[in-house]
Amino acid sequence: MPRMLDVSDAVRAEIGDAEADRLLAGENAPDSYDCTSCRTPGDCEQERTSTVLFVGDETAVLAFAHATCLPSQVVQVTEEQLRGAVRSINAGTGAVGGVPAQAPPQRVVPEQTVPQKVVPEQAVLGVTSGLVLIAGELHPALVVEPTAPIARPGSLGADDEFLPLLVEQGFLPVPEIASVPHVLHGWSVLLAMGQLHAVLQPGTNGGGPVAWWQAHQPLQVTDGWRAAANKHQQVLMFAAPAGSIGRQPREDLLRDALDKAAASGRLVAAALPLAGT
Repeated sequence: MPRMLDVSDAVRAEIGDAEADRLLAGENAPDSYDCTSCRTPGDCEQERTSTVLFVGDETAVLAFAHATCLPSQVVQVTEEQLRGAVRSINAGTGAVGGVPAQAPPQRVVPEQTVPQKVVPEQAVLGVTSGLVLIAGELHPALVVEPTAPIARPGSLGADDEFLPLLVEQGFLPVPEIASVPHVLHGWSVLLAMGQLHAVLQPGTNGGGPVAWWQAHQPLQVTDGWRAAANKHQQVLMFAAPAGSIGRQPREDLLRDALDKAAASGRLVAAALPLAGT
């Protein structure tokens, strides 16, 4: 019986037309699965299901997710993470027809900062996850701060253009954190396997989303952060120039730093829709 599967062009390009057609025909797809995003049961015969291909340096694992949790896509992960997933699946978390049906559970640890390079400026960013209290309600947030000034691409000047570049993309200045910032459609935050993988921006010429920031090693988030993201279905992204926020060990100190950056006109923000849970 044909399955209600979504196979994106990106996934099809990676696995080939023949394998994609077999999946759509139900030959290699499971009847049921555990969603690789929310980890609850799914049924390919009863609900739309996305094929999600996790690709490492040498290995690839095809997993399944509720279409309401994740779109069909290719997700780059480290080879070590992927091999761990395969070991866990072979040990009993479930493979159907040779296709792994679930990525392994990930241990959740407190929020942390993961420096990474951003494309195309190739500037090193610090990305910190945390909960921000706005109007009495907790919201999941990402705080982005470069480790050094960012010049405009192609410019020979030394001016820091980080905030102007983001404003041109639709982020707005925040004079104070008193309300939830506007939703920036076309951008999104990608969560998969319970971890933060990337901040996505619209592709050029109508193409699919591309990574504005991608974690070299997925950022683990707390249960509280993930629950808030699931509740609001969006993540607040705050960005400030180098030297504005710093590494703060506690969320109250992070909030103080954000408030000071906002008051000095050095903070922009937007609410980014959530991709995954």
